[in-house]
Amino acid sequence: MGLALKVYEAFRDVGEDKARVLAEALEALEREYQRATEVATKRDLAETELKLRKEIESVRREIEEVRLEVERVRKEVKETEARLVRWMFAFWTGQVIALVGILKWLLATPK
Repeated sequence: MGLALKVYEAFRDVGEDKARVLAEALEALEREYQRATEVATKRDLAETELKLRKEIESVRREIEEVRLEVERVRKEVKETEARLVRWMFAFWTGQVIALVGILKWLLATPK
């Protein structure tokens, strides 16, 4: 049972016309309250949506920055790996040459 109907029934003994006017006024107030609440809710939702959109955009920018940083690190790792392979080749080539030299020397010495 709505509040306006309760008020109407409570004040009906004072006078049906007066009770009806009071109930109608209360119904109008309730409608205005509901409309104001809906407007406030829509405004709050719009503000929240705007904040969320800004936050999402901020997160997207941060993700893009992280993606760029990861790509930069990958590039550095690849460059470091290439330098390491070159140094390893030079080291092992030197080792093989030294080993071949030692073996020649050992095999060349008379027994």
